[in-house]
Amino acid sequence: MRQQIVAGNWKMNNDLSQTESLISELKNIKKTSNAEVMVAPTFTNLLTAVKALKTVDIEVIAQNMHFAENGAYTGEISAAMLKSVGINTVILGHSERRAYFNETDDMLAKKVDAALANNMRVIFCFGEELADRKSGNHEHIVESQIKNALFHLDASAFKNIVLAYEPVWAIGTGETASPEQAQDMHAFIRKTLSNKYGNALANSVSILYGGSVKPNNAQEIFSKPDVDGGLIGGAALNATDFFAIVNAF
Repeated sequence: MRQQIVAGNWKMNNDLSQTESLISELKNIKKTSNAEVMVAPTFTNLLTAVKALKTVDIEVIAQNMHFAENGAYTGEISAAMLKSVGINTVILGHSERRAYFNETDDMLAKKVDAALANNMRVIFCFGEELADRKSGNHEHIVESQIKNALFHLDASAFKNIVLAYEPVWAIGTGETASPEQAQDMHAFIRKTLSNKYGNALANSVSILYGGSVKPNNAQEIFSKPDVDGGLIGGAALNATDFFAIVNAF
């Protein structure tokens, strides 16, 4: 059975005291599902979070990293730096990184390679914009993003890869994606994997949904056969809401 995962991406939110406060709240809420739980604070608070959560079953992960091991990349963070503070999982390819920081498929392929070379797990994000959805080009866009960044990998690498589908058009646009639309795309993603690597691998990879999952829709979304969890944005900043989503399985 595929691993169920709920990962909270805190994005550029929460200073040190706010991070400590949210972690304290998270530690006091009981988990009733078997889902793996992750949170991704900002870089400056990763070590604090790792230390604070070492006694509970919540993994601290990173929001991004550079593909180089070191060098003249001012402001960037390497895999080795993340590993040195206890981080073993990193989010790569988030829609905001693609849109605001011009991250390309080629760049992301390098980042994936660097993470895997450092024995890190990758949550790899991808998804289509509103224009792609309205034009009917959404499956082609998603397929291209997956193939360009991941299909150079050996099948064995996918034991350390989690996929996260983000319908960019349904996040903060007033548009909404139905659970059925999420399932349709997740099934297409699994078929794309199967065509390249076979059914066994495709059926072993967890695929998360990143389209505005909330406490009031999580159960219906997570009930879909190809949806294995969520990459949570805003709702992850509220401990009660976040664990309502975790416990929706």
